Amino acid sequence: HMADTYKQKSVAEQHSLDVSWSVLMREDFSTLRKSMFLDQKDLQRFRQVIVNVVLATDIFDKELNDLRKQRWQKAFETKEGAKDQNLRATIVMEHIIQASDVAHTMQHWMIYRKWNERLFLEMYAAYKAGRMEKNPLEFWYQGELNFFDFYIIPLAKKLKDCGVFGVSSDEYLNYATKNRQEWEHRGRELVAEMLEQAKSKYPTKDTETKETEVTDDGT
Repeated sequence: HMADTYKQKSVAEQHSLDVSWSVLMREDFSTLRKSMFLDQKDLQRFRQVIVNVVLATDIFDKELNDLRKQRWQKAFETKEGAKDQNLRATIVMEHIIQASDVAHTMQHWMIYRKWNERLFLEMYAAYKAGRMEKNPLEFWYQGELNFFDFYIIPLAKKLKDCGVFGVSSDEYLNYATKNRQEWEHRGRELVAEMLEQAKSKYPTKDTETKETEVTDDGT
């Protein structure tokens, strides 16, 4: 199993890295590599950065998250970090990739709704197919609030602090905050609507009768 190959750590991310790197290393891309890298040191540096930024999208690995927080603090909260431009550049790229991964949460409400709904439907289909243990209905409402509070809004604040997006950083933070407020107000209603759409799209003979209400804990 793929999970065993990667020892249950960042499976999707590591697999993506392996596949993309193997393609880049093919003989028919030798000219491209010569254009990208002056020497082996350049190539190794590039791989290090790519690994860091792709693994940065694994937000469920506590150990990796803790390491990223430590690197952020070193890069932007210490005198030593202020002098290390390579460290700062890597950290900024990690956060740009993280923001790209969840960009819908920092855009207009309708864009957030569109991609939130698609993810719910995808995970509901996985649950019905036996590829996911928990019904997303059980955690979706509160899970989104937690996602905003503990990941999205702190990430938007860091993007603002590092200044990489200039005045646009204020816009991302404002959208994230407003989407969080709107979800808190309308989220239960929207989860119920998404559930009805999911039932219609993925009908089953044994659809649970309990899939009708959304309470504070998402059930």
